[in-house]
Amino acid sequence: MLAWLESSQFSALVRDELWGWPLALTVHVFGTALVIGFIFIISLRLLGLFETIPYTSLNRLFPVIWVALVVQFLSGFTLWMTKATRYVADGAFVLKLSLVIVGIILTLFFYGTIKREAAAWEAAGAVSSRGVKFVAATLLVWCSVVVAGRLTAYLGTI
Repeated sequence: MLAWLESSQFSALVRDELWGWPLALTVHVFGTALVIGFIFIISLRLLGLFETIPYTSLNRLFPVIWVALVVQFLSGFTLWMTKATRYVADGAFVLKLSLVIVGIILTLFFYGTIKREAAAWEAAGAVSSRGVKFVAATLLVWCSVVVAGRLTAYLGTI
């Protein structure tokens, strides 16, 4: 099945055409930038910066994160299918994929925590310790995704 994906017309187009790989990679990087960027904005607010942004308004940033995650998945799958047999055996890629799954789960919990507790944080003027824990975990995981993604590009199979 993996060999079939690699030999498909679409995979060949992405891999062999002049603009195929760069276009898919650019879309993937924009998705990554949106996810990480908005996670950072939300996290920095919860850590005390950007005090003029109300906690309750942070929920409006999550739809962009979800759309960017879909963009990342589609563009990532497009890139993956061009070298599927290599990526399945690539330790850095497997680590990145695992971290992405953990990052999505943490982001879902992070979103739920903000949705439930933002009004209380607004009234108290501070974020709960639960919120701070999700901030730290989510930031750590998504930063690790970026590092593992770069290692995938540079190390190959480790």
